[in-house]
Amino acid sequence: MIFDLAEWLNLAVRWLHLITGIAWIGSSFYFIWLDSHLKPPLSGEASGELWAVHGGGFYHNQKYMVAPSRMPDDLHWFKWEAYWTWISGFSLLVLVYYIGARNFLIDPAKLALSVPGAIGIGLGFLALGWLVYDLLCRSPLKANNRLLGLVWFAFLLAAAMGLNTLFNARGAYLHVGAMIGTAMVANVFFVIIPNQRKVVAALVAGRTPDPALGQAAKQRSLHNNYMTLPVLFIMISPHYPMTYGADRPWLVLALIGLTGVAVRHVFNLRHRGAPTGAAMALAAVLALASITYVSFEKAGHVATTTGGAAHDRPTFAVIQPLIAAHCASCHAAHPTNPAFAVPPLGVVLDSYEHDRALAPRIQKVAVDAEIMPLGNPTGMTKAEREQLGRWIAQGTPR
Repeated sequence: MIFDLAEWLNLAVRWLHLITGIAWIGSSFYFIWLDSHLKPPLSGEASGELWAVHGGGFYHNQKYMVAPSRMPDDLHWFKWEAYWTWISGFSLLVLVYYIGARNFLIDPAKLALSVPGAIGIGLGFLALGWLVYDLLCRSPLKANNRLLGLVWFAFLLAAAMGLNTLFNARGAYLHVGAMIGTAMVANVFFVIIPNQRKVVAALVAGRTPDPALGQAAKQRSLHNNYMTLPVLFIMISPHYPMTYGADRPWLVLALIGLTGVAVRHVFNLRHRGAPTGAAMALAAVLALASITYVSFEKAGHVATTTGGAAHDRPTFAVIQPLIAAHCASCHAAHPTNPAFAVPPLGVVLDSYEHDRALAPRIQKVAVDAEIMPLGNPTGMTKAEREQLGRWIAQGTPR
């Protein structure tokens, strides 16, 4: 019996990340919705209230702008959902991108980094992201959420461009997502929960809580709400190489990330009963811009691979040694690459029939996106990729 500890551990941590992420995002979305639907109370000291029905029961929510005059006996804190989302996400970063740095993070064609050097750069960007964001939130910009958001976006865009010169595009994407996710959970750990504890402590001591504590926590919570969809996109981006495999992957990331922010804004406006037409139009334009850019770029690649001389029509006899040299170490029934006990995704490239059936996938990842082989340890050249593309474009002749 073969027991692949690394794969099962990867699955367990990824599943934990998904479960805790759903719990955290769900509570974030719910409380933003709840805040937008509160009505002035008919009586009492609450600042707003809401009646709702769900699952056959009726619920009565009340909000106190600072704190109630008397503390309840049982108070629920929303924090572990955020903490475990980050813990599991960082564990995945270590398992996949740091332990497997030579395959999933380092690109020798960009920079011949050592594994410790690449890990150090990655961790440095995570810390830098939080420091920059936190300083922005403590600067005069905190009075203007839109301007603060623009400056934070500009910093993330610069970080994405910088990371793309250091790491392979997939690793760069994941580190931008990790930077955003780290800022989000640090908001909870360093600001939101501590401020809430100070409010509770003041109330228990018989003092009037400082309203600024709640306002700062609320602002950070709102920021987290808008950063959620870009992070979710980055989480699934490894499955879509046309995004991080573009010639300018940071531009695709920026466009799709802004689309996520715009979509989130549409929901927030709807919750408040405000007009959503302009925000919906902006989201649609950004989404179309992403698709258009990637499509035009891909069309240029197709023109390159099909525009060779008429006699340059490689057959499988020409292509098979190329696949054997650059693909077979991973995509064989028994991989020789020590990083894989079984062929990744079950893809085996060991015969004409297999290679021909998988030609569209090979086109996407090896020719268009140029992300395979992982880390390009075999030194696959641009000319070889173009030759492979011509073979596929001409119908994969035997």
